[in-house]
Formats: sequence, C-alpha cells, structure tokens
Amino acid sequence: MSIDSAVMSFAGVVVLVGLALGWLVSPYWFLLTAFAGLNLLQAGITGLCPAAIIFKAFGLKTGCAFR
Repeated sequence: MSIDSAVMSFAGVVVLVGLALGWLVSPYWFLLTAFAGLNLLQAGITGLCPAAIIFKAFGLKTGCAFR
C-alpha cells in the first residue's frame, strides 16, 4: 500500500466514523467529518498532509501525491 492510498483510506474511515457518531451519539461528531474535509482540502492545495508524514515514518512506499 502506498502513502497515497493509505491517506485516502484513512480519510474515508474518519469521515464514515464521524458521520456514524454524529448520527448515533451527538451532532458535535460532525465536526470530525468537517476536520477531515478541511485537512484534505489543505493537503490538496499545499501538498502537505500530517497523516502522510506519519505513514512515511511507518515505512509505506511513496506515491505520486505525497512524497
């Protein structure tokens, strides 16, 4: 698995968990989904993603988007 696919998979899990918790527990959990979306937006603009840095430290191979 490359860093790119790991970041997208992780973001998808965070969005789905935030939606489920917002629906089942408290609407404040929708802020987690908003945070994931804002982080994806800033990563697309700047090319810098904190999750990509962590996945690189774990030894995942680099992809096209995050090096």
